[in-house]
Amino acid sequence: MQKAWWKEAVVYQIYPRSFMDSNGDGIGDLQGIIKKLDYIKNLGITVIWVSPIYKSPNKDNGYDISDYQDIMDEFGTMEDFDELLKEIHQRGMKLVMDLVVNHTSDQHKWFLESRKSKDNKYRDYYIWKDPVDGHEPTNWGSYFSGSAWQFDETTGQYYLHQFVPEQPDLNWDNPVVRKEVFDMMTWWCEKGIDGFRMDVISLISKPEEYKDGPVKEGEKYSFCGAVTANGPHEHEYLQEMNQKVLSRYNLLTVGETSCVTLEEAKKYARSDGKELSMVFQFEHMDVDSDEHGKWTDKKLYLPDLKEVLNRWQKGLEEVAWNSLFWDNHDQPRVVSRWGNDSGEYRELSAKMLATCLHMMQGTPYVYQGEELGMTNMHFSDVSECDDIEEKNIYIDLVTDTKVYTHDQMMDIISKKGRDDSENAGFTTGTPWFAVNPNYKTINAAAQVEDPDSIYNYYRKLIELRKEEEVIVYGTFDGLEDADENLYIYTRSSENKKILVICNFTEKELDVPASIADMVKENRGILIGNYKDISEKIRPYEAVVYLTK
Repeated sequence: MQKAWWKEAVVYQIYPRSFMDSNGDGIGDLQGIIKKLDYIKNLGITVIWVSPIYKSPNKDNGYDISDYQDIMDEFGTMEDFDELLKEIHQRGMKLVMDLVVNHTSDQHKWFLESRKSKDNKYRDYYIWKDPVDGHEPTNWGSYFSGSAWQFDETTGQYYLHQFVPEQPDLNWDNPVVRKEVFDMMTWWCEKGIDGFRMDVISLISKPEEYKDGPVKEGEKYSFCGAVTANGPHEHEYLQEMNQKVLSRYNLLTVGETSCVTLEEAKKYARSDGKELSMVFQFEHMDVDSDEHGKWTDKKLYLPDLKEVLNRWQKGLEEVAWNSLFWDNHDQPRVVSRWGNDSGEYRELSAKMLATCLHMMQGTPYVYQGEELGMTNMHFSDVSECDDIEEKNIYIDLVTDTKVYTHDQMMDIISKKGRDDSENAGFTTGTPWFAVNPNYKTINAAAQVEDPDSIYNYYRKLIELRKEEEVIVYGTFDGLEDADENLYIYTRSSENKKILVICNFTEKELDVPASIADMVKENRGILIGNYKDISEKIRPYEAVVYLTK
């Protein structure tokens, strides 16, 4: 297998607003990140990915950008950014920026001009359509509920927004738009950044024809992502991006690819290097969804999770590359979702989930606080939520359709929502968003000095990836796929083989007969979340055996 630095990397995602506040205004900032670089370096991290820090009105937490080449006032200045980049590089780490180019803010100068008149030179930077029978051009519904079209009185046309109305979609079919984007990317690369995480990049190429999509029974709109994802010119545009920008620098590039299939992923992240390094796929994040999407209290059925992850592990082997994640700014805390966040097994389940992920083939991503076993915050009322998606889904499923009661919906939002708050020491002022009350027991200060902490367990996992090439490049084989309690797999290279066993339950279990000999004849334990050895597989146990 062809080796690359980004295959051997471990990425730490920072959501700057909630990471570290340096000036007491309650909002995290760039100087706050600088203060915590040694903490991140000590964890063993090699790459830091920072969520958007560009100028933004913050209608969608910075993913609505009004100036791609300036810094949000709340976060600092371009001088602060330059210092951050320098300090990261001095510690031997790399910096990946968030690239949000499917859409801009409606306050971006391009859109302010575009909406002035139909003959404005920026008009074709965005997607404008005439009404059809006095209504929206199509029945497409946005990712955040409601129509994906917004009527503009000035010119009597609708513009497309797949997310909030303040995020108009760019028209990537316009070569001038592509040049603007590529020039901006080059500007950042020349500053010395080390890569891009590309927000909803699979949505940039729209269909050739704008027509209605299928609508589920009882719903008004057709989900736009099902119509717009992986469009007809998607790979053409990414190959142009690669040719004009990416291939000129030694970058890590990861695409957020909504609705991506395994076959599509092979095109995005293929080993010939013509597009991206890797993609984020979300199929494994949907295994506990139902007809209401993620807004459900459906329990995880482990064979479903294994089927998805194993298929991606084998499907991309030798062809492309996986990204490995449980948490990010769009996902709930995994220890609350599939672990034991409030009981006696919080630490064990957090370590087990980390082991299960980090021993797979791909580049692991750690979301800030994940290394501490941070849990979801429980909300009692939707007014406490900051996320627009949560507020909209509450209206849809409680106020309008009465699918759930208030209490049921708040429990689901607490488990599945993407609202989050960060740890003790975050700010000397009033935080912009409520801090989880359990920060007194779950915090960085307590864990860094504790050799048995989740933080130091993550350190060992990350160190192992650097020491054992089989963990990075070895082939993957799933075992006992039908087992509803245990996730078991092997990683193999020419001269080494490891066996990974993870118990997703509170039950004590027997070692399956199919792996009993491997366990019995093991050559040592690389890592485990219990201090001693047992003949049984204990609650939430994770153990990695060296078998040859």
